[in-house]
Amino acid sequence: MEALNRVVGVLATNLYVIADERTREAIAIDTALPCLEWIAGELEARDWTLKLIVSTHGHWDHIGDNARVAEHTGARIAAHPLDAYRLAEPSGQSLPFEIPPSVPAVELAEGGEIRFGSVRLDVLHTPGHTEGSVCLLDNDNGRLYSGDTLFAGSFGRVDLPGGSPEAMVESLGRLRRLDDQLVVLPGHGPSTTIGRERAWLEWLAREGRLPV
Repeated sequence: MEALNRVVGVLATNLYVIADERTREAIAIDTALPCLEWIAGELEARDWTLKLIVSTHGHWDHIGDNARVAEHTGARIAAHPLDAYRLAEPSGQSLPFEIPPSVPAVELAEGGEIRFGSVRLDVLHTPGHTEGSVCLLDNDNGRLYSGDTLFAGSFGRVDLPGGSPEAMVESLGRLRRLDDQLVVLPGHGPSTTIGRERAWLEWLAREGRLPV
């Protein structure tokens, strides 16, 4: 597996591009605006074909370039069905600029799997930040693409539309059961590991609530 990461846009969103070395097939996770020119250049330089655009959730800072990247590459868009309306109607969010709508062609659901070449990503439905937030677990390479569910030392906001403190506690409690060595690649900020986050994740599980 080959992987690229770029920080994109006004809210410094982490964009990830992952490719299978043999088939040269790739996916992009959270195509924030503006990223088309960078993605197009990297795909061409490496002879990769983008097959799928994955939105870990539907907030504007994670979906802004979905439509342009999909049009340029022919890649399909994937999102959890509970967040699909955010992609189709981005104008319903508070936007700093216009974002074209994008329509998911692939549904991400709990227990589902994304496969390209030899790479396999398991879909974990982790609501709390939004109703349809997901994480992608790459067991073979020891990575978790956590979107805005889990950050280094923190978690995604729950005070925005679709947020739920109760759901976030449950989702984080689930992630705490993963291996300590698992590298966490979040939607914003630096990477971390489950082991580094374990102390406060265990506190949340014991208390059954988010910190005030």
